[in-house]
Amino acid sequence: MKLEDVIDQIGNRFATVVVAARRARQINSYFHQLGVGYGEFVPPQVHSLSRKPLTIAMEEISEDKVAVENTEE
Repeated sequence: MKLEDVIDQIGNRFATVVVAARRARQINSYFHQLGVGYGEFVPPQVHSLSRKPLTIAMEEISEDKVAVENTEE
């Protein structure tokens, strides 16, 4: 996975940072709520050797596991 490939998939650097940060927060929240029993957050969609939420989020984006809506008007 190359960062340039992820940026090309999303469209621009700013949008890539926003999407990756949001997904990383969701993944982090998922790991924190595991012992509580809630099912509010979507688990990671890829098998990753990394434990860092941002790396997992970037891997999801590179494998087209994250849907991005373009809301520009």
